[in-house]
Amino acid sequence: MELLGEIAGDRPLLVLAVKEEAQFLDTGLPVLLTGMGKVNAATALATVLGRGPRPSGIVNLGTAGALRPGLTGTHVVGTVVQHDFDGRLLAMLTGESYGAPLTLPDGGDVVLATGDTFISDEVARARLAEQASLVDMEGYALAHVASVAGVPLRVVKHVSDEAGEGAARTWRESVAGCARVLADWAAENLPYRP
Repeated sequence: MELLGEIAGDRPLLVLAVKEEAQFLDTGLPVLLTGMGKVNAATALATVLGRGPRPSGIVNLGTAGALRPGLTGTHVVGTVVQHDFDGRLLAMLTGESYGAPLTLPDGGDVVLATGDTFISDEVARARLAEQASLVDMEGYALAHVASVAGVPLRVVKHVSDEAGEGAARTWRESVAGCARVLADWAAENLPYRP
C-alpha cells in the first residue's frame, strides 16, 4: 500500500492496484496504490478511510480482462460481483446473506466480476462471461469498503486483455498503453489541479 498525496474532503481519491496502472497520472488528486487482489484492496482503502479525513468520493481506475469477444475500451462499471465467493452456499449454512452484487451510482450496464484469480484460460473465461463482461481483482472489495464507509465510488476499467490463453503476457505488454488511456480519462473527467 502506498498513498501519494493527501486526502481532503473536497476532492476525490484515485485508487489503483499497481504503479504500472498509475504511471501517467498527472493530477493533484491523491492516489492510493493498494496492491493486487481483494485483501490488499480492502485493507488499503479501509486503512486510509479509517485514518481520515475522508475524500469526497473514490475513483477506482484500473485494467480488466474482457470476458466477451471483441469487448475493448474504457468502461464505467454499473455492478460488481464476486466470482470466487459462494454466497448461496454460505446463506444455506448460516441463514445470512453475504457477498451480494453491488450496484454503483453513476455506473452503466457493465458488470465487473472480481476475484483473487487472474483469469487466463478459456474455460474460466466462458464460465464468468455468463454473469459479467469484465473481470478484475479489486473492484468488488473496493466497492464493499466504500459502501460500508458511506463514500461514493466510481469504477473505471480499461480492457487490457481477453482473459483467455496468453492474458498474462498481453497484460504486461498492454499495461503502459492502458495506463495512458486511464490517465487521459482522469484528466477529462476529474479536472482537479492544485
